Amino acid sequence: MAWPFFFLAGRVWTIVPVTPYFARFNLAWPDVRAPLPQPPVLVTPRSRKSSAVAVFSLLLAASCIQPASDGRMAEDPWTLRAERTGFEETATYDEVVQLLERAATVHPGLHLTRFGYSNEGRALPLLVAGPVRDGSPEAVREAEVPVVYLQGNIHAGEVAGKEALLRLVRSLALREQEALLREVVLLIGPIYNADGNERIDLRNRPRQHGPIAGMGTRANAQGLDLNRDQMKLDSPEGRSLAWLLTNFDPHVFIDLHTTNGTRHAYHLTYSPPLHPATPGSIDVLLRDRLFPEVTARIAERWGWHFWHYGNTSVRQGQRGWYTFDHRPRFVTNYAGLRNRIGILSEAYSYATFEDRILATERFVDEILRWIRNHPDEVRRVVADEDARDLRGESIPVRAGFPATAPDHVILMGDVEEEVHPWTGQVILRRTDEVREDPMPAHISFEGIEWEVVPEAYYFPAGLSVLVDRLRAHGVRLEASDAPAGERLESFLVGSVQRAAQPFQGRNEVTVTGVWGVAPDELDPGDWWRVPMDQPLARLAFLLIEPRADDGFLNWGLLDAWVEAGVHYPVLRRAAAQ
Repeated sequence: MAWPFFFLAGRVWTIVPVTPYFARFNLAWPDVRAPLPQPPVLVTPRSRKSSAVAVFSLLLAASCIQPASDGRMAEDPWTLRAERTGFEETATYDEVVQLLERAATVHPGLHLTRFGYSNEGRALPLLVAGPVRDGSPEAVREAEVPVVYLQGNIHAGEVAGKEALLRLVRSLALREQEALLREVVLLIGPIYNADGNERIDLRNRPRQHGPIAGMGTRANAQGLDLNRDQMKLDSPEGRSLAWLLTNFDPHVFIDLHTTNGTRHAYHLTYSPPLHPATPGSIDVLLRDRLFPEVTARIAERWGWHFWHYGNTSVRQGQRGWYTFDHRPRFVTNYAGLRNRIGILSEAYSYATFEDRILATERFVDEILRWIRNHPDEVRRVVADEDARDLRGESIPVRAGFPATAPDHVILMGDVEEEVHPWTGQVILRRTDEVREDPMPAHISFEGIEWEVVPEAYYFPAGLSVLVDRLRAHGVRLEASDAPAGERLESFLVGSVQRAAQPFQGRNEVTVTGVWGVAPDELDPGDWWRVPMDQPLARLAFLLIEPRADDGFLNWGLLDAWVEAGVHYPVLRRAAAQ
């Protein structure tokens, strides 16, 4: 449905059919809660717009300030809620979508689509920006430039990333970064935890310095932390993200957060993928190239300190700087196991809301600058890892911190207490104190248990839970007859330990056991085969291996088939020597 809209172009009144926002939003995105096909584009210019629509778009962008009927000045339609409230408030879901719609309407290089749905049925918007014909996965995969996915609000109390991405969208829409749009494709998802964003409360993240009018929740509407769900995929958001990574296939994944904990002097800390099975080429590119150069640029241009994410703690009697966790339930670690360049961004919680947005914005800008200066290297690293044959290689299934770590001068800081004006609770504000504190810096992990990647895995067709979740991850499956012959192995479970308390809705499981010769008699029915000569072999390996510390068995997905003295329901064929 379209409504007539009249405006004056020169001296001629022109009629332009304009679809109301709510009608476009509700009708243009069909219900695809079933397995997602290619998503339709929500807003994209039609044949570079008719001249009348082009004029309307320019007038919309140019007429930012118009006299209001009461004599005040009307607000600039591009001004974000955070900006117009003095950084006391943050954008709602509807405001985010409205800004993305406006951007896609005024610029022919911006296309608005969606990549899935939240638990409560909110479409997860995705702005596709760059040298592509439309916002489809096919168009993005055909682009001969690096593709970068930028994600905000996985934790909806950590809203600086959302606001920084909205500022980026505005800058693109107003044609302030035209060169950027020629050199990369940006996939911008500013509000991943859409349901959590709407659960605003003044007491969420109580010591964080703003926004003082409240922010959303860490968890989604199911009560799940989306940054712990990426292997088990219990949430529709997690499945949507896996679908995006499979179909749009970005080279780089940047996830934007806000810290908790240690009172350090960094405006922002960062991390590469931390699982030791991450391709070495990606680890080197980030640790030895991109991060040092970006850190130096930020210090030179702005005088702000950035470094590897961590917190101070004492472990085994030694005080040190410790990063978070290697497991791929965390989305940037997961990206590494998909052979992608994952980057975690953590703005400092006790910096002001405005400074957290600015720190995130500067970090993203400098990363994009580095990528634009090294486009072939970014694409080559990913392509080489996708083509690598891992069969016969040893990969760690369990990991931990090394016993020792090199010392690094950590920059510690301080905070001052302020009183939240509406709740009376104490909030903390960073000071400009910078104190050098040398200590061991544990910013990487090492494997502590290893397995050899097989030629293939096999499991009976009745194991539908594996079929469903492997497909949701994008792992390739093949129909097969019952496996037979040499090198076929089975894992005999020795002991089973289940956690007494649930975590993220599941009781985690650890088993002991050994791989040995498979039984002679197997179900002659239909089977599935997971070939390990595929790009997602690292991920498939760590989902399926029974001793993997973040795989399907660990999350209790195979409880009905796992007990002491029983064979694990998945077989493997060892790689040829």
